[in-house]
Amino acid sequence: MSKRPNAGRSRFWQGVKEALRWLNPGLGVKRWLALLLAGITLLGVGLALFLLDIYRTAPDTWWLPVIRALSLQSLARVWRILIFGSIGVGMILAGVWGLNRSLLVPFLRPGQKLVDQVAEFRRRERGPRVAAIGGGHGLATVLRGLKEHTHNLTAVVSVADDGGSSGELRRTLGILPPGDIRNCLAALSSDEALLTQLFQYRFGEDTGLSGHSFGNLFISALVDITGSFEEAIAESGRVLSVHGRVLPSTLHDVRLVADVQLPEAPNEVRVEGESRIPEVSGRVRRVWLEPNDATAFPPVIQSILAADLIVIGPGSLYTSILPNILVRDLLAAVQASHALKIFVCNITTQPGETHAYTCGDHVRALEEHIGEGIMDIVVCNDNYEAALPNGVHWVKLDDDFRQDRRVYCADLRSPENPWRHDAHSLAQTLMDLFYERTGPLGNQ
Repeated sequence: MSKRPNAGRSRFWQGVKEALRWLNPGLGVKRWLALLLAGITLLGVGLALFLLDIYRTAPDTWWLPVIRALSLQSLARVWRILIFGSIGVGMILAGVWGLNRSLLVPFLRPGQKLVDQVAEFRRRERGPRVAAIGGGHGLATVLRGLKEHTHNLTAVVSVADDGGSSGELRRTLGILPPGDIRNCLAALSSDEALLTQLFQYRFGEDTGLSGHSFGNLFISALVDITGSFEEAIAESGRVLSVHGRVLPSTLHDVRLVADVQLPEAPNEVRVEGESRIPEVSGRVRRVWLEPNDATAFPPVIQSILAADLIVIGPGSLYTSILPNILVRDLLAAVQASHALKIFVCNITTQPGETHAYTCGDHVRALEEHIGEGIMDIVVCNDNYEAALPNGVHWVKLDDDFRQDRRVYCADLRSPENPWRHDAHSLAQTLMDLFYERTGPLGNQ
């Protein structure tokens, strides 16, 4: 019983010591605290003089001194009160401003005013809850644009990748493929400068690291340190100052399988592996996951059900988008969600996967796998004026699909790479559609 008071005193003095650390030299805090205390003192002196003046002239009726203190006859006596009060208020305001600026200086971006940065941060903090589903460069493009509008972002990424650096790490270390997750973390980073470039840096084949990216190796090392893939992603997000979350669609080791119709063969052939599907020169008829009963990562279900806006695509239709939605309970969450659901169609076709596909072909292929009537809006590019790489063609809007009430067309091309979406134009289009349907407050 006697130890409890001692423990309480110990915590009290520990708190005092922690508070006194703000007075250490070099923090730039003491001067503003002194100015703040001086302002409070002067304001208190002015208020005390005002009350003392009322007290000295107080009659039996309590309200007469108030009138007397505010009358023109008393202005000569209260001038010193006004001076003390105004100087005190000015010093308090200056002290608060200086103290806040001193504390925020390490986090300010060069060339931007403090008030603008705070206002921008608060605006994004109140932004709509968005769940973006996909993979590859398409999902990273969506995230790069949407982070300018909201911090409430959740990226749902496929873990069926079995090619390149991610596939090799998956085979050798037994972890889920980190490649698409790495791209999304880099896109969501609040400072896409040196650290993000380092995260995306890829070693050469002659270095003995087999073309691995630094980010993939970093996440793999964190998996070993933290003991879990999801914790490694969270720690990577903290390193990159990410606003939002990047989540794997499932934590199960799933494999993507496809039935492909070859031009010269009467029967469909079975192709196993996400990286092998585009290599087979044929038309993809159907894709599925093995095992087909893999459960979704629970935070993904929560994010989808809580979302105000669900964005599916852009990205490789069969190898990036569908591997996410084919997780059964994830698809059930999308179907049950009351969010506005937008499908973003690719700008160009993908060789070996969606050759000669139109916008309508993309939507029909998606709905054959997940069911009709889920998408509220289909966003398509309608500007086809640019030179494209060999083997790549525009995904054009076919005439019969143009009559679909869900279709919305806009020029979404990137000026630098016309075969890809422009992050800012796409994000602005998505936000305009969202607020048009749900109102300025995002309430459906």
